[in-house]
Amino acid sequence: MSPGDEHDYRGKDRGSRSDDPYSTLGGTRQTRTRLPDGDAGLPHGRRPARTSRSLVMITGIVVLLVAAIAFANRGGGRDSGASPGSTSATTADTAPTAATGTRPAQGRNGAVATGFAHDEQGAQSAAANYAVALGSADMFTKESRHRILDTVYTSAAAEKIRAPQDRVYSPEFLARLGLDADGRAPEGSTFVSRTVPMGTKVLAYDGDTAEVAVWYTGLIGMAGPETTKPVSTTWKTWTARLSWSNGDWKVTGGSESDGPAPVPGDVPASPSDTISKAVEEYGGFTYAR
Repeated sequence: MSPGDEHDYRGKDRGSRSDDPYSTLGGTRQTRTRLPDGDAGLPHGRRPARTSRSLVMITGIVVLLVAAIAFANRGGGRDSGASPGSTSATTADTAPTAATGTRPAQGRNGAVATGFAHDEQGAQSAAANYAVALGSADMFTKESRHRILDTVYTSAAAEKIRAPQDRVYSPEFLARLGLDADGRAPEGSTFVSRTVPMGTKVLAYDGDTAEVAVWYTGLIGMAGPETTKPVSTTWKTWTARLSWSNGDWKVTGGSESDGPAPVPGDVPASPSDTISKAVEEYGGFTYAR
């Protein structure tokens, strides 16, 4: 049920205040008695009656304006004075995946966010965004795959993993997904590979190294009229080992496991052309702790 669909279950039996012809909405339900004007010889007439309602309304507006200004100043947005490494202990303790105001990334290398804060929040943001990059369709073409690996991993780790990754994305593997040897989809079809992080968790942290688990759901498959590998969902957890290297968090290694996976919903699958259109029209996000 969407937020706009919820109604008060008591409305049918009890009615709302606006259904009451004698409702106090906009009034006080009090009887006003008109007093006679002052003596004609006085230089002024009767002082006009002032209700407390006007004063209450003005006071309420002022309070709302002050609160709005204070909230805006706390935003920690792109032009705020908050430092990239700032943190709120209270927020971190009570809401592990809530926004904290820390800028998630200072820059971007191609499609990969970079420049994360040198703290636990930055490590989580880096792991979430790196999971998105490593689960993208760009990993299925050699040139873009190497670019992602060089951005996400440390230099030593990227050099070590590049050849094994090329062997994994072999022509035989690509063919099973409906792609040609260069990772291209057939004409009229759209290959879909997208990772959507659901949350992150710090397993270890000591300042310059971190271990972060990213729970995510993924989409993978071919959207096309004659596909044998339709787009389906996956649920996995990727655990990344990170190191602070050259002013940013970089991956040194990691592992992946299945789940946690929820019970599938009852929403019917969309036609392939609808999926293709959605992938083309809906962009991704920069994820932040």
